Amino acid sequence: MTDKKNDDIRIAVLENYRKVAVSDQSGCGCSSASCCARPDNAASLALGYSANDLSVVPEGADMGLGCGNPQAIASLKAGETVLDLGSGGGFDCFLAARSVGDQGLVIGVDMTPEMIAKARRNAEQGGYANVDFRLGELEHLPVANGIVDVIISNCVINLSPEKEKVFREAFRVLKPGGRLAISDIVATAPIPDEIKKDLALYACCIAGASSVRDIENIMTETGFEQIKIILKEESRIFIRTWLPDSHAEDYVVSATIEAIKP
Repeated sequence: MTDKKNDDIRIAVLENYRKVAVSDQSGCGCSSASCCARPDNAASLALGYSANDLSVVPEGADMGLGCGNPQAIASLKAGETVLDLGSGGGFDCFLAARSVGDQGLVIGVDMTPEMIAKARRNAEQGGYANVDFRLGELEHLPVANGIVDVIISNCVINLSPEKEKVFREAFRVLKPGGRLAISDIVATAPIPDEIKKDLALYACCIAGASSVRDIENIMTETGFEQIKIILKEESRIFIRTWLPDSHAEDYVVSATIEAIKP
């Protein structure tokens, strides 16, 4: 993929999520149903978050942008440092902050200034002193080497046109023994060219999905071990609502992605 194409994708994704950040809507704004979301927290409940999870975070933090629940596989411990790739309004960061406690730290990175501003307002509203939201790209993380215990991410890595760089950066910032706990969209069949060429469908978490084999190869070449990718076939039900006429559910599915930095 050319540099210009990569830049075009980043701009399309940035502009889409900028609009989401400043609006009152839930989801990524791809359709009336919204990719990754349904209104009134229904999507988050369906993805495995509890009613208590939704009640303890600041109002507006759950923006319905996920495709899974990385908290369920992260096994967070008190005192750990957690990094959220693509932190949005801060929903997963605030839940992680409760798990790691006052002695821990949660860093949220997002490339959209409006999302960072929204997350910081939410943090102030909720009185979170152990959360730090930073503007930056996943391919160039504003995080020092080897300081992170756990990386979480929810339906974001698929949006990057340079996933090799994302995983290299993740490997760089993790401590030895650090772990990945990611929910994302992966391809289970070849994605038609008309979808792959549609920049708008990148922002809808469809066009940029990579196959399980490609992700495993990238992660292995990066140095990760104990790689485990589990497909969530039931997710095709809600993926069908994102863009009903696209038949996206025939090509992509939600998955959990776990690995360890040795």
